[in-house]
Amino acid sequence: MQSDPETQKLLYKVAKAYYEDGLTQQEIGQRFGLSRIKVSRLLNQAREEKIVHITINAPQASYAGLERELETGYGLHEALVIPTYDDRHDLHNALGLAAAGCLVRSLQGNEVLGLTWGNTLLSTVAALPANNWPEMRVVQMLGGLGHPEADVYGADLVHRTAQTFGAKARMLAAPGIVASPEVRAALLADAQIADTLALAAQADIALVGIGRPTVNSVVMQSNILTEAEFAALQALGAVGDIGLRFFDADGRAIPHAINERIIGLTLEQIRAIPRVIGVAGGPEKSEVIRAALRGQLINVLVTDEANARRLVDVKSEG
Repeated sequence: MQSDPETQKLLYKVAKAYYEDGLTQQEIGQRFGLSRIKVSRLLNQAREEKIVHITINAPQASYAGLERELETGYGLHEALVIPTYDDRHDLHNALGLAAAGCLVRSLQGNEVLGLTWGNTLLSTVAALPANNWPEMRVVQMLGGLGHPEADVYGADLVHRTAQTFGAKARMLAAPGIVASPEVRAALLADAQIADTLALAAQADIALVGIGRPTVNSVVMQSNILTEAEFAALQALGAVGDIGLRFFDADGRAIPHAINERIIGLTLEQIRAIPRVIGVAGGPEKSEVIRAALRGQLINVLVTDEANARRLVDVKSEG
């Protein structure tokens, strides 16, 4: 229902003063003899009665519209899209740069930040700017994998991130995967390991890579899994992993005995972290990214244009 002509005239004047003259609500109140609360109500009324039409234009030469489609289609807090690169090195560098920017603007300097591992995270850590955040804690979400000196693994990434941010590093002094459930139980009984995992589970933000199990993946090339374990996981429908926790096409945890040998957060614990930034790109990652989104394992996605468009197309078809 439209207001009477006198009220509409007031709505017009208040809207002009706010949106075009740049006056604050308090200044408008002083000009027209209104309380600040009354001014706020009139501005809302001006929008409801279509006296004010707000148009939000996406920046030119950006992926803002595509990002918005991903966010609304998959219930994401945020999506960041970069151009698609044929060269894997260029792709990782661009993903890392975008993820680093996304992470830094999410931080105040007193958070608990959790990290998994992988090549995209290595590129992200390399792109982080120096800061001085002594109240921040950077924590390893999964125990050690492969050779300790390898720079794609959790301990080195945590150390480098903490050093760059001037933060405290919390390492997980245990292997990521052990020989038996009994060995795992013994390690989890250690106070330092238990405390580190508890801290990781309480992280405010997590930065995670999204892996795809193939014979050429880091998981297999580094002998983290045996061929028999790999085959069994594939037979159970595993399409990807986050922190060595494997999931199917719907993002559901794969029920395999390997879970009882992992020293690291579960998918449920990762999903419970308020802001989980997943970084992945390249033609081989389409299925695994979609699975992670379907399972709500991440709520922020950094990916390339080709994957973003495939994700949007699949969503619109289904």
